[in-house]
Amino acid sequence: MSKDIIQRLKSFMTEDRFKLFNNILDKRTNYITVGIEEIYQSHNASAVLRSCDCFGIQSVHVIEAENKFKPNPEVAMGASKWLSINQHAQENALETAINKLKKENYRIVATTPHTNDTELEAFDLEKGPVALLFGTEMRGLTQKAIDMADEHLKIPMYGFTESFNISVSVAIILHHLRMKLEASDIDWHISDSEKDALLLEWMKKSIKKSDAIIEKIEEQISKEGK
Repeated sequence: MSKDIIQRLKSFMTEDRFKLFNNILDKRTNYITVGIEEIYQSHNASAVLRSCDCFGIQSVHVIEAENKFKPNPEVAMGASKWLSINQHAQENALETAINKLKKENYRIVATTPHTNDTELEAFDLEKGPVALLFGTEMRGLTQKAIDMADEHLKIPMYGFTESFNISVSVAIILHHLRMKLEASDIDWHISDSEKDALLLEWMKKSIKKSDAIIEKIEEQISKEGK
């Protein structure tokens, strides 16, 4: 039924916006997802979401057992509106998030300069879908997150400072891996059913009183089916 609803709902928005949604969906991927652990500065939280949207990363996992995740709308520029944000806020949030990602066949990759890591240039995307974990502004990932990861990844550093700001690290890594993804033979696109679900969700967010309109559309479809 979602395809029927989409076709009838599109008359309530401009053709250009509908095309824009479809063009963006063609570039969306869940082959790479991002997990952020205990990010508490709103500026950084927002910048991470903005980078995910800009690089076509659809899903973000927010792990917040201790620190509340509070994006700044002015910095995020509305990015959270278009992303699939999975929040893990319970006491064992880290374990819950990692177990969920592993069940979805993600390789858990901790980004940290403190282990014998794979450098960004040498990272192999061909081995399967990737969940990139990023930690807090001050201490990075918790030791538990590092220990639970399947692999570890670092950005090469050439100065005295040992690491980048969290939002900068996310942007650098996503830019590099997105370019690798585009140049590969990996089937990284989201499925048609995922596209339909997201398209409908985005349309609802873009059309005033969309719930009431959809209710009427569903009634029409139901009557036509009788």
